[in-house]
Amino acid sequence: MIVVAIIGILAAIAIPRFAQMLEKSKEGATKGNIGAMKSASEIYYGNWQGLWPTTLWSSGSFSFSQNLDNIPQVKVTGAFVATSKNPSGNLVTYTAFLGTPTSRLSGWLYDSTGGYIFVNSTVHDSQNMSYSFYGFQ
Repeated sequence: MIVVAIIGILAAIAIPRFAQMLEKSKEGATKGNIGAMKSASEIYYGNWQGLWPTTLWSSGSFSFSQNLDNIPQVKVTGAFVATSKNPSGNLVTYTAFLGTPTSRLSGWLYDSTGGYIFVNSTVHDSQNMSYSFYGFQ
């Protein structure tokens, strides 16, 4: 009986920790995806002598998609903020002239004037930092 109680207590402690670790791994994957997209856009920038790609995905012989197979997912789910909109997905919203995320949307935000890529959400992560700051790390 005591062993069952101890196992129950350990499970009550471990299960929430496991969910937090899962979300933290999604945060790391999202940061990695931003890095891959930035690298691909910088390669495009170098190949085109100072022009940023106008879109993140297009077909053609000289496009951003030559440097990246597909637009990766935003993996984070907003699990640390109650009643938040899930920002995951690979939808890209386009903006110009230093547009930054201003609400709880989903996917990516891309500014072609400077090649800036953000998570298109102001929801906070496990470190109480807005997902939109991932583009600056």
